[in-house]
Amino acid sequence: MNTEETLSGKTALVTGAARGIGRACALRLAQAGADVAVLDIDLTSYNEFEAESASMTSDSTVGEIRALGRRSVGVQVDLTSAESTRKAVEAVAGELGPIDIGVCIAGGGKGGFAETAASVVEMSTFHEVVERNLMATVHTCQALVASMSPVPGGRIITMSSLFGRKAEPDGGYAHYGASKAAIIMYSRYLARELGPRGITVNCLAPGYIHTGRLANAFAAEGSDELLSTVPLGRFGTAADCAGVVGFLSSEAAAYVTGTVIPIDGGVSA
Repeated sequence: MNTEETLSGKTALVTGAARGIGRACALRLAQAGADVAVLDIDLTSYNEFEAESASMTSDSTVGEIRALGRRSVGVQVDLTSAESTRKAVEAVAGELGPIDIGVCIAGGGKGGFAETAASVVEMSTFHEVVERNLMATVHTCQALVASMSPVPGGRIITMSSLFGRKAEPDGGYAHYGASKAAIIMYSRYLARELGPRGITVNCLAPGYIHTGRLANAFAAEGSDELLSTVPLGRFGTAADCAGVVGFLSSEAAAYVTGTVIPIDGGVSA
């Protein structure tokens, strides 16, 4: 579906948008006509990965959005803090106006597969990853709901994972999978609650998405072995995820809510 200009007049907020999937989603929404706020713990985190840095066309995602002729503001914020998140979202609404679309991409894992199996993962690591994924999503969603446009048609999109729907065969990365599974149920509860207000809530569940950050991890795990599990025979891209976000943000998805959409090339089929 072509979403060009269909979001004209809308204001969007995307977390984790300094690089990778978040950046791709922010740019997709801007290309479709929305003004877009960028929230991240570091607005220049693309510098950590050569491939991400090479893809930039400005010094930040904010600059790239402005180059498209849209308004944008960037806020560096630790989303594991409810108060900091609330203040950041309020600042965005104060500058760009009530928020119509909220996309919660920020998150991530920690550690390798062996040391994060369900029976042995350190509790400090478990709590950190739950904070980074589940609690950051909850904090963002609660702040978004308070700052969203009163006009029906609001959109909230959250980020789970293939690991939140299907356990790894060896039981590794249990902390990450558990936190991502929790996001699915939180999103479904939120969809039930906000439906009467005309706000839809949907959740993405990406599989093996080849971002600058994950490229090395895939190589370490064995790219050929991973690809052998993907019916479409290729890794996903940030653009694959952004396309689904564009759809869910548009009028074409007005009757879609409470869903979990796999973006995994058929791995979970």
